[in-house]
Formats: sequence, C-alpha cells, structure tokens
Amino acid sequence: MLFGAGCDAGGGAAVNEYGNPEKLAPRPTESAITEADLKTRLYIFSDDSMMGRQLGREGNMKGTAYIARELERLGVEPAGDNGTYFQKLPAVVRKYSDASTMSVDGQSLTWLADFLATPGFSPPLPIDGVQAVYGGMLGDTVNPITAEQANGKLVVLSPNPQGGRRGFAFGGRGGGRGGRGGGNARPNPLAGAVAIAIIDLDNTPLEDRAFINNPAGRVPRGGAAQAPEPAPANLRLTSAAAERVLGGPVADMAPGTVGGTVTANLDYVEQPVPDYARNVVGIVRGSDPELAGEYVAVGAHNDHNGYTVTPVDHDSLRAYNSAALAMQMASGELTSLTPEQRASIHVNMDSLRQLRPERLDSIQNGADDDGSGSMAVLEIAEAFATAPEKPRRSILFVFHTGEESRLQGSGWFTDHPTVPLDSIITQINIDMIGRGRAEDIIGGGDNYVGVVGSKRLSVELGQLVQEVNAQEAQPLDIDYRFDEETTWPGYNNIYGRSDHANYARFGIPIAFFFTGLHADYHRNTDEAQYIDYPHYTRITKYIDDLVTALANRDRRPAVDQVANENR
Repeated sequence: MLFGAGCDAGGGAAVNEYGNPEKLAPRPTESAITEADLKTRLYIFSDDSMMGRQLGREGNMKGTAYIARELERLGVEPAGDNGTYFQKLPAVVRKYSDASTMSVDGQSLTWLADFLATPGFSPPLPIDGVQAVYGGMLGDTVNPITAEQANGKLVVLSPNPQGGRRGFAFGGRGGGRGGRGGGNARPNPLAGAVAIAIIDLDNTPLEDRAFINNPAGRVPRGGAAQAPEPAPANLRLTSAAAERVLGGPVADMAPGTVGGTVTANLDYVEQPVPDYARNVVGIVRGSDPELAGEYVAVGAHNDHNGYTVTPVDHDSLRAYNSAALAMQMASGELTSLTPEQRASIHVNMDSLRQLRPERLDSIQNGADDDGSGSMAVLEIAEAFATAPEKPRRSILFVFHTGEESRLQGSGWFTDHPTVPLDSIITQINIDMIGRGRAEDIIGGGDNYVGVVGSKRLSVELGQLVQEVNAQEAQPLDIDYRFDEETTWPGYNNIYGRSDHANYARFGIPIAFFFTGLHADYHRNTDEAQYIDYPHYTRITKYIDDLVTALANRDRRPAVDQVANENR
C-alpha cells in the first residue's frame, strides 16, 4: 500500500503557509506562461498517482505518458523513436516471482508470510541442501563468525538495533564494494556464504512485503541485457521462520550455532520494461529555412526516486529537516551538522497534531526535483508551439529519464541522438527551479536563481544569460557561486550532477538553472504544495526569453577556451 501526505486532506480549500492547497483541481492551460498553468501542471505531474516517477517503475511510464499527451495536444512534432515522442532505454527488471519456495528439513516455509528474497541484479547461487548457521548480529565486526564457518552455508543474522546494514557488506563474492577490494579493506568473512538471511521481516506488515520484491528496472551497462554472475541470495525472515531454520530461539544461540538443512527454489525472472524508462522528445520547427536545421535544446528530467517501503509521518519529517537546514544555514555558510547538533533537534508533535492528524507518506513526489523543471519545459513548449510566429531556429525539447540514476536518459540521448548532435547550438537544463526562498538557501529570496556552467564553454552564452536577464521587467539575482567548490560538499560538482553534463562532454555550450537544495530535497516531502509559484513563474518566463534570444541569433554561441578561464 502506498501512502501520500494528501490522502486524508480535509477542508477542501484549506491552504498552507505558502497559500497552496494539498490537492488542486486542474484547469485548462493557455498559450502564455502563467502561474496558474505551472501550478496545474505541477500538481498533476507530482501527484501521488505518479508514484514518484522512478526509472524502471510504472510511475515513470505514467509521468512520461502525461508529457507526451500534452505535446501531442499542443501540436509539438514527435522526435523520439519511430515517429513517436518516446525514446526508450533498454531497461530490465530482475526480481523473484511468488512461485519461489523454501523448506527446512523438508518442512515448507511460505513466501511473504515467512520469508522473501530481496532482488539484486544477479541471480542467486543454488540453495540445495545447504546447512544454516547463526552468524550473530548484522554488522558485528568484533565477534563475527569465521569465513570457514560461513563458507557454503546459509548465514542467518539478527538485525542491528541501531539500524542499517553496517559492518561487512554482503551480497557479492569478492570485488566491488562488498568483497576483496583493495587497500586496507577488511576481508569479508561472509563472502563465501551461499545466502544471507536477516531476521527483520516482522517489521514490515504483510500487505507491504510485496513492495520489497518490486525493484525498479535498470539499464545494464553498455545498454545490453548482460547475464550477470550468480551471487549469494539476500533473504529476509520472520522471527518464527528463523527459529525453524535454526532449530530454536535465536536469543539463546551463540554465533556459529548450526541449524537445519535448507533447500530453496528462488524463481529469479528478468522482464524487459522499456516503457518504464523513456525520454520524451519533441520539436517546434524554426521559421528560417537556413537556420531551422539548428536546435536550441531545452531539457529537464522526468524521473524522481519512486517510493519507500516504509511510510513516514510527513509533517514530523518536514519539521525535523526544516530545523536541520535552518541550523546549517545559521552561520551564513552551509556546514554539515554534528551528531550532537542533530540530537538537539526536537519536533513538537503535540503542536503538529493540533494542526492535523498523522499523515503517512511513502511517495517521493519530486515536485521540485524535477517536476518544476519538467513542467517549465512543457510550459515553454506550449508557448512556442502556439505562438503565431516561430523563432528562426528549431527548439528541441527533451525530457530525460534516469537523471537520478547516473544521468542515464541524457547519456542515452546524447549517445543515440534523434537529431545530429552538431546541430544543437546550446543546451539549457532546468533542474529544480521551484523554491529558492530565504529559508531554502543562503542568499535566497524572491529574485534568486542559480546558474551553473554558462561561462565554461562559451563566453558568448554566458554574456547572453546576463543580457537577457538585464532586459527583464524585474531582473533576477543570478548566483554563480556553484561553479566553484563550496564549504559544504553537498553542493560540490553540481556541474557534473545533472543532464547538461552529457551535452557538455560533446562540446555543446550549456546553462543549468536551479534554485538550491532545500529541506525537502530527495525527501517524501518534496510536494507541489511547498513550491513558490510566483518565483517559479518568473524564472520560467526568463528562461523562455533566453531560449527565444538563442533561437533568433544570427550565429550560434562560439565555443572557446577562454570560457574555461573565466567561469
């Protein structure tokens, strides 16, 4: 069961401190870029029904379908694969089916009720007459069982009361992050196990356990569905099932205690899911016969991070993270909080409950990241598509998937472009432009916007960014500081962390617009109700003016080396 913070919103027209409701009824959009249009679009695109739009999950298909329907309605020309709006990535889901079985000394355990296998990107090693052994507490590196005790066994571990999977990694047989490694990495005594089982399934309600075995699809490296090597299975057990596996109460056992003989048939299946991982691409053709073959590319990422298995209380999470960010910002420079500082943050639950009852929330809606960018691109597309006069150059709109998964969608598009890469004169990337209040980022406010990379490859592009802004009725305050290293590592290498980076690697000048990493960044609380819509609208209009100026210039922005010296 998925939970959204707006599920039990009462009061109809009630609004929050920003003047926004939890839910909003959509209304028709118009040609001009308006606050009402952006609000309508963003409430739709970041609704709970979109399930967090994660690459490789159904929500990504839903979000991209909405974008494509809108482009078609507006008359934007499809520019994906085979005359469609979609450019599909070769994503696959690898998981276990509910036909999976397990038995201990001939006695069957029941899938989900007693056990489940957590899917990875490798099939499991065979479990056929494998002896179980108790391995102690997960993450105990002081008194672990030996490699000799674990080799060839199914190792059962008690959960760590401090949470997380600390200490020795598991799930691989050497190499990578969990195996032999190099340098001073400790040898992993569990590396030779056939399977690892954690006794923590009681903590997940029965109706939610299927979500654990519902991973997001992935695009294999190189784009091909390579057959990975088998690896130890990761299992989860109830405490009752663990007693049957080990032959008695775990509380009475010492690490190394031998249990029963386990046989399992873990039905590992692979399913292609290209509709769950797709870019959306459209073109508004230019009016100048000599320049219409050149493109100003405008992009944002359509994906976010899906949903969490365990829901959280929306309001207490938001209160805590807002307090933590305020503490970080108090010195005038963002710095990481110490454990003591974090422990000093207290949320007044009584005050929150006086405002509303508990709101369970498992969906990472991604309203700002990057619903705000995606819907700004869609609104700009509507403005160009419905304008009576088209710009001289064509406008290429690309809604990339998989930015949250190592920039996969923009990497795929630039490696498999649907227009010649050398015909793209500039790429404008919009990733998070819905916030930027003074409470969100140091230096924030009604006029704030961050720009990254506009001077790196082209002095002319950097100058045009400034010139167009100066001509706005109310110019924005452009923040260039994130082109440089900051005192807080959370902001470092912003230039390399969004989709523009894949265009820049081909020498295409880029400008990346954003308004900062706020308290709701990558949280279940990044929702449409917290967006600063007047500010968001101004930035969108400015970017539309910049794209228009680029599309109507006599020549493309020159790429030069001087830009790298004056960034």
